[in-house]
Amino acid sequence: MVVSLEKNTTHQVVIIGGGFGGLYTAKALKTANVKVTLIDKRNFHLFQPLLYQVATGTLSPADISSPLRSVLRKSKNTQVLLGEVNDIDPKAQKVILGERTVSYDTLIIATGANHSYFGKDNWKDIAPGLKTVEDAIEMRRRIFSAFEAAEKETDAEKRRALLTFVIVGAGPTGVELAGAIAELAYKTLKEDFRNIDTSETKILLLQGGDRILPYIAPELSEVAAVSLQKLGVIIQTNTRVTNIENDIVTFKQGGEVKEVHSKTILWAAGVKASSMGKILAERTDVECDHAGRVIVEPDLTIRGYKNIFVVGDLGHFSHQNGKPLPGVAPVAKQQGEYVAKLIKRRLRGHTLPQFHYNDVGSLAMIGQNLAVVDLGFIKLQGFLAWVFWLVIHIYFLIEFDTKLVVVIQWAWNYITRNRRSRLITGREAFVEAKTVSKSSQYL
Repeated sequence: MVVSLEKNTTHQVVIIGGGFGGLYTAKALKTANVKVTLIDKRNFHLFQPLLYQVATGTLSPADISSPLRSVLRKSKNTQVLLGEVNDIDPKAQKVILGERTVSYDTLIIATGANHSYFGKDNWKDIAPGLKTVEDAIEMRRRIFSAFEAAEKETDAEKRRALLTFVIVGAGPTGVELAGAIAELAYKTLKEDFRNIDTSETKILLLQGGDRILPYIAPELSEVAAVSLQKLGVIIQTNTRVTNIENDIVTFKQGGEVKEVHSKTILWAAGVKASSMGKILAERTDVECDHAGRVIVEPDLTIRGYKNIFVVGDLGHFSHQNGKPLPGVAPVAKQQGEYVAKLIKRRLRGHTLPQFHYNDVGSLAMIGQNLAVVDLGFIKLQGFLAWVFWLVIHIYFLIEFDTKLVVVIQWAWNYITRNRRSRLITGREAFVEAKTVSKSSQYL
């Protein structure tokens, strides 16, 4: 039996997704004469740009997460529902959560994007990506377990594979992962082991294009590449991965096929839209691009439905310069605030000009005291860029206490060069520890 929430005369705004797009829409509607229902399958907002620091032991998951109810507790017109939307009925103006429906007058879909393995979905378990807390914890487990296993391994070839890390994709996530693992291996962990020399770690960064960080200025891309190489990262551009199997990464460079043995393969190469894009296309006949992103109108609505908006990574907005906007937090934030403003204007019988993204620039952390920042009118590198990167990321964290915790943690890590969150967790870690414990009875 399907139970419907009672619909009253107040304008009903339903937001699917508590990421940057959905959360900033809800926050901007705080004083509007509407009833807001925010639906997410998680009870927290996750600051994805810092997930790589969870994966490499700098921060803990709670440091970059904020409970949605806590963030919106002062928004008295907003209700948070924990659940996953299974379907949409645009004619009846309802969203469906299992056996429950929620009615809407205006619908905002902000469900983001997932990993794309370009048709090779069997690589997912071999080469995890980095989109969720679970992804970061699993990546952290693999990274630190590799060093622990190498400490016990007596076979030289197997030990080399354990100390070889392959990162596929050299956008911001791939670059930041590579730099963080390099600092781990060559600085943080070098005194922690007795049977291995962590400076023998090999870190390969594979990029399909001709340069890393392709969305920033070429000169900054070169600076980033040189900085990574000084840290010990081996960069392979114009490289296409053709197979990942049995701890072997096969890739093609020009006409040459190469292989590398690695126990830890990490994916940062591509994204595809969440499954909500397909559902929306089936229910409304809206077009999607090759990555499953929904083609939106200049005001972020979809064709034929002026009361349905798509914001953030799920949307394909190319009305500004002919190219889709990047899947970054500032885009989602600005789109969420625009939609909220448009809703308020519509309730008064007015409208707004089309959405215009104010490009705040691109940036990437390479290592301690090392970053690159491209603001268009000014380009920064080195220590000053690193400080700017820190400030921007603190600014985008949602809650004050989260900002404070992260600042303290970063300051402590900077002083001590230590990473306190190097926990190996998960069922696999428990099973391995249990096996080792039993074996030790016979030693």
